Parts: sequence; structure tokens; C-alpha cells
Amino acid sequence: MRILHLSDTHLDRSDGPDADGADGAMALRRLLTELSHLHDLDAVMVTGDIADDGSPDAYARACELLSDYAHRRGANVFYTTGNHDERTAFAEVLGSGHAQPEAVYEGAAGERAGASTVAGWRLVTLDTLVPGKGYGRLDGGQLDWLRVMLTTPAPWGTVLAFHHPPVALDVDVQQALGLRNSAELAETIRGTDVQLILCGHFHLQILARLEQATVWVTPGVVSRIDLTARPGTERAVHGPSASLVHLGTTNGPLIHTLHARDPRMGETIYEADEEEMREAIERLGPTITGLR
Repeated sequence: MRILHLSDTHLDRSDGPDADGADGAMALRRLLTELSHLHDLDAVMVTGDIADDGSPDAYARACELLSDYAHRRGANVFYTTGNHDERTAFAEVLGSGHAQPEAVYEGAAGERAGASTVAGWRLVTLDTLVPGKGYGRLDGGQLDWLRVMLTTPAPWGTVLAFHHPPVALDVDVQQALGLRNSAELAETIRGTDVQLILCGHFHLQILARLEQATVWVTPGVVSRIDLTARPGTERAVHGPSASLVHLGTTNGPLIHTLHARDPRMGETIYEADEEEMREAIERLGPTITGLR
């Protein structure tokens, strides 16, 4: 089982660079061109922030580019929402995020989760979007739906995919804007056949564990976060990246990153100072109650 894992394409209706010079469509095209030699794929997984502006045009462009790439390899594409995505437009173009889901969850606020079996592996996408915020959360209905599903093991095991990582480095913005109820997710998957969790959002690669599952955070397509920047600041650089996931191997999951050649590789897109990062965390993070 081989999964090409992408995240954070940040496409928009204009199909061009944003104010900082980041161009999601160009980065995605460059990446897929660089990965033209990859033919033995079972699935392409896109873990959120597909659209930067939440427009139907952005989802249609993602679908066009990724479907063509995947179908040439006999693979299906699976999508999840991220904090930049808009649920109505996502559903209008991409439905549940699965071409032919075996199970779908629809929440009261429009949350959508889906499950499909590929080569004996159950692929489950979850919706961690909190509208207007940068952090993520799994609603109780999704966790209940997942809990019931996991009572029946899949032939080879289960892979979860969603945007906001349930783990974080010792970085303030990651601590504030990751998955807020990771402990509830851990309780839900404990002792089940969930072997791997795929996430995005942080625009850099992280490997960790949650209960028995390996957690993998893939770097972004539109940009990568450079942790050599001064603590408390954030530097985003050019360089489209993705991950190739091998399951079912002796030492699996086996995962490695793929970096597309880019003439601007490593050049700064933006650099936010301490004050800008504090303001972003205050604006996009969870509301702190009980303070005057």
C-alpha cells in the first residue's frame, strides 16, 4: 500500500501568486511534474487547506490537477477540510472527500467525515475545521461515529487523515493551533486497529505517536516553515513538498519526504516577528474564558 500524502495547497480563484508571492497552483503543478516518475500508488491523500479563499473555483482546480495525476496511476484522491477551507464549497465540488465512500458522517454544523477501503486498508477522513479559527477540534458526533466504526477491524488496519495534528513541537503557534481535543481522540482509538494518522497544517514534517498509532505531519505544498528562524517568530519559505507512505512493509509504516526542485527553494515568502505571532495566536486560537 502506497499513499502520496499532500497538504496545504492553498489554491484560490485567481490561479496566481498571493501578496507574499506564494503561488499554490504553481507549487502544486511543479510538485506533480516532479513526481511524474511515481506510478505505483494506491491513494493520494490531501489533508486540508486545499483552498486559501474557500472558493469553488479553487476546489475545482485542485480536483482537476489531482484527479488527472491520480487516475493515470489507478489511484483515487481523498480530501479533508482544513482551517482555510469552506465546508459548503468543499462539499459542492468534492462531496465527502471520497469518490465512493463506504460510510459518511454529516454533523449538524456541516462537518463531513468519510471512510473507504483501499487494498485492505480502511482510510478514514475527519473534519477538524473550526470556522474562523486556526485551531482544530473533532466534534463529539464524529468521535462517536469513529468509535463505532473501529469496533470492526479492517483487513489490514485503519489510517486516519485530518488537518490539525494531535501533537506539537515546543513552538507556541503549534501548541495553540493544533487539535484541541487530542486526548479524546486518543481515548477513541486506544486498542483499535488505527496504525497511522496523517495530518498537515504546520507546513513541516513531524513524527510522533498517539497511543498505538504513528502520527505523521507532512510539509506543505504552497510553502514550508523554516524552524531555523528565531524562536517566537515564523519564517515560511518556498519549496513544494509531499510525503510517500508505505504500509504493509516489514518495518512499516515507512515514510519519506519528497521535495520538488524549485528555483526559489529556501527563499523567504514571509517572516512574522514576535508581536505578529502573538496577535495571530490571540486572533486564531481558542478563546480564554475567566479573564478580565
